[in-house]
Amino acid sequence: MRYLHTMLRVRNLDVALKFYVDALGLKEVRRVDNDKAKFTLVFLCAAEDEALLAKTKGRGAPLVELTYNWDEEKYGEDRYFGHLAYEVDDIYATAIG
Repeated sequence: MRYLHTMLRVRNLDVALKFYVDALGLKEVRRVDNDKAKFTLVFLCAAEDEALLAKTKGRGAPLVELTYNWDEEKYGEDRYFGHLAYEVDDIYATAIG
């Protein structure tokens, strides 16, 4: 099993990036803009993990995924956390096994 990322919802992508990039020093390594579903995903990694990420084609370092929904949403305090993502060879064997 390999840990991939933690997804967090953000209301203001610019403000969130100012914190994660400027204050914490994380690096933006991938961005997905989905016009049809109206959201943006921004993946960040620690600066020290950037070379590892490049060497392993994007799957070798733990990431933070910021999810920004373009239409304003009202999240309760417990709704900013989205999910933890892991990669396994066989989800059924892992979950049942």
